[in-house]
Amino acid sequence: MLLCVSLLSWTCECSAMAVCGAGRRVYMKLFTGANYSSFSASNEMNLIKQLRERTSAPIKDVKAALVDSNWDIDAAQKELRKRGIVLASKKSSRTASEGLLALAQNDHKTALIELNCETDFVARNDIFQHLALSLANQALLLPNSSSFNFGPQSLEEMRLNLQHPKINGETTVQNAITEVAAIMGENVKLRRGYVMPAPSKGLVSTYLHTSPQPGLGRIAGILSLEVDGGKTQVDALQRVGSELAMHVVAAKPVFLTKELVSLDALENEREILKSQAESSGKSQMAIDKMVEGRLRKYFEDVVLMDQKFVMNDTMKVKAVLDNLSKEVGSSVRIVSFLRMEVGEGIARQETDASEAVAQAA
Repeated sequence: MLLCVSLLSWTCECSAMAVCGAGRRVYMKLFTGANYSSFSASNEMNLIKQLRERTSAPIKDVKAALVDSNWDIDAAQKELRKRGIVLASKKSSRTASEGLLALAQNDHKTALIELNCETDFVARNDIFQHLALSLANQALLLPNSSSFNFGPQSLEEMRLNLQHPKINGETTVQNAITEVAAIMGENVKLRRGYVMPAPSKGLVSTYLHTSPQPGLGRIAGILSLEVDGGKTQVDALQRVGSELAMHVVAAKPVFLTKELVSLDALENEREILKSQAESSGKSQMAIDKMVEGRLRKYFEDVVLMDQKFVMNDTMKVKAVLDNLSKEVGSSVRIVSFLRMEVGEGIARQETDASEAVAQAA
């Protein structure tokens, strides 16, 4: 008899618990106005973690999308993409002066692109870096046999196949940039690019400063070395070429030779130097000598062939090429060069990284 009473009591308690559980679900629906899921807290956390890993979206947005989608992870992922693209379009007018340069090479050419974002935090993200490298490789497909600069419109409609765990598949370049901007929550934009063809006898040398991984950096120096005749000692060319590319980053040359200095730049500098010299109160002959002396210093600052070599400041770049020519057994010359830095020309607080490169050299 006592056993029967105990069993009856236990059955009633279980029924009451079941009623309470059902009542709680009814209460959640009626009074909270929120979508209620029968998932346990651990299941919910697991779904949040999975969607966060898939999209890199903020946890707050991930949870909201899951709740709105009745904890359907695929539907929530689509919802996040829709929300992100809308937000990305709203952020497209914001200044993006951070980012990375990405470089890609094949046997025929070298391509360099600048992909911008708003903060260096996003620039360190592997999705952003994957996109930058993909765009550089895409630039290698541009049809041209000479060096040229290009803007974002040259790539925007090209098809791009991304192969990142969190963003993959084939789409246009513009759509890929928009989707990454949606994931990152910042304005992301392709700003510019440059393609340099490889000489028929020689090579293109490159250097990337502040490089988080191969092919990426904040400052780039690239130059084309051409060898006259049939002798091309690749090892010597690569060694000196890499040093000269580093020199381009550190010394900031503007022109290859004196003859290539534009008349406007030369006259503008001459006027500035003349005005400075006249303030000394010296004779006209002395002023003329001062101007010519300072012009020589100007050439040493902006002309690559006249600059002191950063690896050995006892010689100039011209002497470095002369020594390389003797080592190779044929005349070696620089055909062209380029220096590019993230954010240059965009209004922002700038720090001069060239001194750090010179010290490293």
